[in-house]
Amino acid sequence: MSTYTVRAKPWKHGWELHIDGIGVTQSKNLDSAEQMVRDYIETLTDHDTAADAVVIHPEVGSGLDEAAEAAREAMAEAEHALRTAAARTRKVAHDLKQQGLSGRDIAAILHVSAQRVSQLLGSARTPVR
Repeated sequence: MSTYTVRAKPWKHGWELHIDGIGVTQSKNLDSAEQMVRDYIETLTDHDTAADAVVIHPEVGSGLDEAAEAAREAMAEAEHALRTAAARTRKVAHDLKQQGLSGRDIAAILHVSAQRVSQLLGSARTPVR
């Protein structure tokens, strides 16, 4: 399995796709860039790329590449925090239930609805480590 690294640069008709060690092709949009890269490589090399990885790095400049990366990192951190919070909430709900508290009391303690407590208690996910 090979990995092809591609730098995608915008131009007036779409994107230039600079494939490291192979050459340059074009795509009208980023959605179709990977398939265009695969088609280009297969045409040049007669090698089936189905099992290969294609990694596309758009380069738009003006500080937007860094801003996009920072936004992706922030989203990943937020998703991780949300998963951690949900796991902790499930664990506390189960622990409160084991102490004999009612669903309504658990809801009041956790500041969630009684329906949410029912969902939390019905969840079979593993608690936070």
